[in-house]
Amino acid sequence: MNTPVTIIGAGLGGLTLARVLHVHGIPAIVFEAEPSAAARGQGGMLDIHDYNGQPALAAAGLTAEFRAAILEGREAYRGLDASGRVLFDKPDEGDGGRPEVPRGELRRLLLDSLPEGVVRWGHKVGGVRSLGAGRHEVTFAHGGAVVTGLLVGADGAWSRVRPLLTDAVPAYAGTSFVETFLYDAATRHPATAEAVGAGSMFATDFAGKQINAHREAAGTVHAYVELTEPLDYFAAIDFTDPVAATARIAREFDGWAPELTALITESDTPPVHRPHYALPVGLSWPRRPGVTLLGDAAHLAAPDGEGANLALQDAAELGLAVAGHPGDVEAALRAYEEKLFPRSQEHAVEAAHKPTVQDMLEYFGAA
Repeated sequence: MNTPVTIIGAGLGGLTLARVLHVHGIPAIVFEAEPSAAARGQGGMLDIHDYNGQPALAAAGLTAEFRAAILEGREAYRGLDASGRVLFDKPDEGDGGRPEVPRGELRRLLLDSLPEGVVRWGHKVGGVRSLGAGRHEVTFAHGGAVVTGLLVGADGAWSRVRPLLTDAVPAYAGTSFVETFLYDAATRHPATAEAVGAGSMFATDFAGKQINAHREAAGTVHAYVELTEPLDYFAAIDFTDPVAATARIAREFDGWAPELTALITESDTPPVHRPHYALPVGLSWPRRPGVTLLGDAAHLAAPDGEGANLALQDAAELGLAVAGHPGDVEAALRAYEEKLFPRSQEHAVEAAHKPTVQDMLEYFGAA
């Protein structure tokens, strides 16, 4: 079967690309391994930036829908030390450039903006190969195949499309999150809810251990306990035993304020290990006809608040490049990658050298 623009992955980047192409009258099909849009949770809050993510949504014609999804007040940000002492407290005054939306809501509005049938669920990629002359064949694990003149890998860290362009693979970045949730926090955990504040919070011991938390919808507090430990450390923890795993992680925070350690010990969900991986800094590839990458497939880095925004930006710029070079796929891909590579390198360098606590204190005028 011959297809129009073929996008692998129905994450934020893949859906935004399909939407921008749709706005310009260019057909696309998105193939997604998951069986449905509701197959799994979509994570927590995203701050969508006014210099990359928001312009991408504007290119997709979805600014009004995005604005309607914003959770007001969530741009508040505070820092605490391990004793619970407030180091700085920046309220949301309504003039920030990084409003927060639930990731799942952003994905839903992108899905709703596409015609029926654009996203093909339950299509796990089994393999991809070049047929020459810029055409590629994608085969699926359940059977069947498609051939396309423009293949886009928007399929994340472990992209099946990436090997067409480079042999680079992600490597462990040296840090991990342990993810927890507290539901109805204001009622059931008032001291913790007060410590977190109205938006985002980080607490640190100034020695490499940190707890990050976000106030989400319906009174939920979503926490990411950050540890700089090798993978062997986490492999020795039995995360199938939530009680034992919780106790082991909590020991790393002995002596911290109880309102902060409650983000670990009082979680309403089992702790989940989220290791951080990154592609090599400055990754690029020779121009290969008919195929490219976007988002984490192109420039995976440790979390720094930019990943989703860059995926949106990549997608919008690729869609606009295709629309701006009608009938000339190679010109479009050259134009896209000429911007993609330097932007990806800059981001990777910044992500690899995340701001120190002192940097953040100075940024917020609290040093």
